[in-house]
Amino acid sequence: MPKVYNWQIGREMEYPYDGARPQKQFAMIFDINKCIACQTCTVACKTTWTAGRGQEAMFWNNVETKPYGYYPLGWDVNILSKLGVQDMSSPIYKGKTLFEAAPEGERVLGYLPEDLDYAHPNIGEDDSTGLMAQGAFLQLPHMQWMFYLARICNHCTYAACLGACPRQSIYKRPEDGIVLLDQGRCRGYRECVKGCPYKKVYFNPFTRVSEKCIGCYPAVENGRQTQCTITCIGKIRLQGFIKTPDKAREDSPLDYIIHVAKIALPLYPQLGLEPNTYYIPPVHVPPQYLRQMFGWGVEQAIARYRQAKEDKKLLGALLLFGATSEIIHYYKLEGNYSIGYDESGVELARVPLREPIMLRPVYDDRHQTYRSNIT
Repeated sequence: MPKVYNWQIGREMEYPYDGARPQKQFAMIFDINKCIACQTCTVACKTTWTAGRGQEAMFWNNVETKPYGYYPLGWDVNILSKLGVQDMSSPIYKGKTLFEAAPEGERVLGYLPEDLDYAHPNIGEDDSTGLMAQGAFLQLPHMQWMFYLARICNHCTYAACLGACPRQSIYKRPEDGIVLLDQGRCRGYRECVKGCPYKKVYFNPFTRVSEKCIGCYPAVENGRQTQCTITCIGKIRLQGFIKTPDKAREDSPLDYIIHVAKIALPLYPQLGLEPNTYYIPPVHVPPQYLRQMFGWGVEQAIARYRQAKEDKKLLGALLLFGATSEIIHYYKLEGNYSIGYDESGVELARVPLREPIMLRPVYDDRHQTYRSNIT
């Protein structure tokens, strides 16, 4: 196999094709600490893209409860079991990726889920690890913990679905790095479903071809963020474009959060796909679990996230989440405001770094009434 450089694991690795990065790379950041699993993103995606026949079990976007939730059933524990225990304590990953661990005659180490694995989209919902003993009380950090993991197709730099497809039906757009599937070429072999470790490629039993998240590319082409991003009521998402670490721009909110502040990390980087969705880890979860999920640097990411109020540049980038439906390419701080701009420099959003607080008297002499809310 050819050798390609994967910056997320800090080394070269094997991949079925020569490396060719797009002109710019579609990416998204999720702040897990703000997700309440309302599933608004899931419903928005479902009603927009997968309301047709044969798409009943397709959730291009889903939110699952960790550690006991999965869609499809057991997607991550299954592939991690196949790959084996790996050391994630160093910025240079020394273990094998899915491409390097592939069996003889195959391009990617993977597995094909059973049909029933897709029948439990809410399994493990709100299930936490550990039991609350009688007489115990809530402490911080939590003794019993869970968190919500929102997921879409990662539009990976080295996509396993692309590498696994014998028909070359899957391709990565050079203009924005979005991974798409040519259904005209697809013959329904499901090698893409088998190869994708995140199980974000789906087989339509009615049309007999595969389908997947398209990154809302019609919106992205017109400067608009994805449907799941703009409908998120918790403002946990920011969608835009990122560069590689060596070309990162400090005036790009995604580059700053991912490459400079390093508080957003990829999902299972040890798999070797260089996924382009990034997660700000939950601050209340044991680091051992998070290190397996997000790789090296979890403790540092949480520590810096906790100090975001002391870093105005980082705070300004975080406050742009959910501030506009348009894609923010650049931002800057001006006085007490974080200002986001589109690609041509037009202002899109202006967000205060600190919300003004007005305190009113409990008793209003003018109206002769009492207030229950004075702020």
